[in-house]
Amino acid sequence: MDTWDGRLPRAAGMRPYAVRFTARLTARHRIPLDWSVASLRVVDRLIDGLRKGGADADAVRDTLAGLGAYVGEVLVRRAGGVWVDLDADQRAWFAQPVGVRLPDGRVWNPLGKVRNRFETGGPEESLQTFYLTLHGRARRTAA
Repeated sequence: MDTWDGRLPRAAGMRPYAVRFTARLTARHRIPLDWSVASLRVVDRLIDGLRKGGADADAVRDTLAGLGAYVGEVLVRRAGGVWVDLDADQRAWFAQPVGVRLPDGRVWNPLGKVRNRFETGGPEESLQTFYLTLHGRARRTAA
């Protein structure tokens, strides 16, 4: 599986990256992305639209990366996660440079989950379901 060619920032820069991407997307297209768990259903639909439109993975690479950053930031804000730079073994396993560590210490791969949703499109790859079935998430709802 290819990566996003190192164009993603390190963990410390993921929040601003996600915020900038989301601001651009919502300003241009009036898409309701509000960092809520419910908004992950919107992300599912956006990715499904890209697939159904016949988009080439390379052509939408930056959009997928931005949506992955958005999903990761929802994990940070809603599940008590923190962005982390992955070590060499984790980078090889996840094929991503960053992930989100939840309060129980587990590391999750929202960038890869977005990519999987794009590649397979099945309901088992739903991003909203991904969040709702996460192990180790904090039970808080504050932004």
